[in-house]
Amino acid sequence: MVLHKFGEKLYSGLVATMTAHLKEISKSIEAAQGDLFLEELNRKWNDHNKALQMIRDILMYMDRTYIPNTHKTPVHELGLNLWRDNVIHSSKIQSRLLSMLLELVHRERTGEVIDRGLMRNIIKMLMDLGSSVYQEDFEKPFLEVSAEFYMGESQKFIECCDCGDYLKKAEVRLNEEIERVTHYLDVKSEVKITNVVEKEMIANHMMRLVHMENSGLVNMLLDDKYEDLGRMYNLFRRVPNGLPTIRDVMTSHLREIGKQLVTDAEKLKDPVEFVQRLLDEKDKYDSIISQAFSNDKTFQNALNSSFEYFINLNNRSPEFISLFVDDKLRKGLKGVSEEDVEIILDKVMMLFRYLQEKDVFEKYYKQHLAKRLLSGKTVSDDAERSLIVKLKTECGYQFTSKLEGMFTDMKTSQDTMQGFYASHPELTDGPTLVVQVLTTGSWPTQPSITCNLPAETSALCEKFRSYYLGTHTGRRLSWQTNMGTADIKATFGKGQKHELNVSTYQMCVLMLFNNADRLSYKEVEQATGIPASDLKRCLQSMACVKGKNVLRKEPMSKDIGEDDAFFVNDKFTSKFYKVKIGTVVAQKESEPEKQETRQRVEEDRKPQIEAAIVRIMKSRRVLDHNNIIAEVTKQLQSRFLANPTEIKKRIESLIERDFLERDNNDRKLYRYLA
Repeated sequence: MVLHKFGEKLYSGLVATMTAHLKEISKSIEAAQGDLFLEELNRKWNDHNKALQMIRDILMYMDRTYIPNTHKTPVHELGLNLWRDNVIHSSKIQSRLLSMLLELVHRERTGEVIDRGLMRNIIKMLMDLGSSVYQEDFEKPFLEVSAEFYMGESQKFIECCDCGDYLKKAEVRLNEEIERVTHYLDVKSEVKITNVVEKEMIANHMMRLVHMENSGLVNMLLDDKYEDLGRMYNLFRRVPNGLPTIRDVMTSHLREIGKQLVTDAEKLKDPVEFVQRLLDEKDKYDSIISQAFSNDKTFQNALNSSFEYFINLNNRSPEFISLFVDDKLRKGLKGVSEEDVEIILDKVMMLFRYLQEKDVFEKYYKQHLAKRLLSGKTVSDDAERSLIVKLKTECGYQFTSKLEGMFTDMKTSQDTMQGFYASHPELTDGPTLVVQVLTTGSWPTQPSITCNLPAETSALCEKFRSYYLGTHTGRRLSWQTNMGTADIKATFGKGQKHELNVSTYQMCVLMLFNNADRLSYKEVEQATGIPASDLKRCLQSMACVKGKNVLRKEPMSKDIGEDDAFFVNDKFTSKFYKVKIGTVVAQKESEPEKQETRQRVEEDRKPQIEAAIVRIMKSRRVLDHNNIIAEVTKQLQSRFLANPTEIKKRIESLIERDFLERDNNDRKLYRYLA
């Protein structure tokens, strides 16, 4: 027919025949009752597809020649369009089909089992008829109905569930919808339907969930509910502003408890406990972030900034962290494996990084290290050196050069003592002397206080002085008797013998009793020349501490008075042969000592601030006041937070000494003078 120019007739005949046939089919589908409706539709659709295949094969010549030349619709596509217009879009089928599909989805959501295979076939038919048919006839209404469904359900859940349970339900619903898409919806629908669930179940209730009483985010954090926190993180990350919401609440909670931790007077009584609490808090949040918040960098940063904020609220944090290290390196790390020692030191370094006043920590650390080295009380030299290496990596060579110098002095002193005894073989019988020679610049400065040593030790010290000055030229030795210790043998009443480990001051006092039975406070003070405050502490530790009271005093009381009298306690007993008598000493500094340390720190900062100003001005030549302040603060922040007022004073000082000058026109502009 096409060859004989009857193509038009054939084509229009095909359209007319097919249309009439489909109108009949449409009626039979309309007649189907209840659930049979979809089955009938599915069956007729399959029949139509087979018929269409045959018609296309029969009319292949027309499909290939006549249709392209006349720009008409190809046979297969024509069949689909006619099915769409006469069946799917027929007035009695279209709305019924939609309501049945939505009804089935609703039944499945409420827990019923539906025929997913049939559902998949019908949805696929809509997709085969063109994406616009699927979207207009099913997807749009489906999304609208879903939004209403989840709005109602979320409202119901949030009234009766706690936060953890609500999130579980939301997660289940989300997974159900994703699964529904894989079973019978178009893949492209997944994003759209998950967006609906996320918006209705999470985004719209975000603040209420996070702040839910007794079960919101803060309670989850307090009770370490990793699973719930992980679920909240994974659900909230799907919605706009979800994670910032969690992060902000976590940060404000962290700052609140951190602030309580560092300002609670009760908790500040024990520095070691105080630092341990900080470390425990850090460990807790580290594991929450790694286990529940998939190691999210932004949460890590929020944690760090919170710690930095509250650690620096307490200006004694640097001192307490140093005391914590001191406690660990004196006794706390005994019997601990090397790996565990490293872990503890790394944790200390992490807290150290948060400190704004690292130079204050250095001051205290130096004092504590000096006491450990001189009393031989350090648990492990390796641990000491390891921490110094970490500090060096963190803050550079300058920060640790003096600390390293302290170790060098200890080693050199051992060699010096060997040399001393080698050159004086006659000294092996009498008292033994061990001297540590300390370089003035490396060790914490102590006021040099001399006391009157007993004759036996005094002669020995003089021999050492002449030996040392004979082997080293251009050096001065001054005895730091306040830092020394002694072991002395004592015999009490009933011939009880003990070896007493005492401070140099205590030795000076005890040796006086070799030649006297009873001494008044004034006599002791005169004979020893020990400063009053030290002498009182020294006598208190020997006369007033139970179990260590090698002396007795009259009248008996806890404190030492200037009218007291002292004599040897003949009744002293101890189950140990060696008895250590400590000095009554405050672990934390007294107020005047604190002020003094503070002043020393302030003094040490001045040259550093000046050096930074000169470095900056040398490279910039001309700079205004605000920029200098900003640059200096930035340069020095690895050691301390420079005070703008102090920077201003140092600039004035440099102008007076002709390092800088002010600009004649603009008083806020400075010039560098080479």
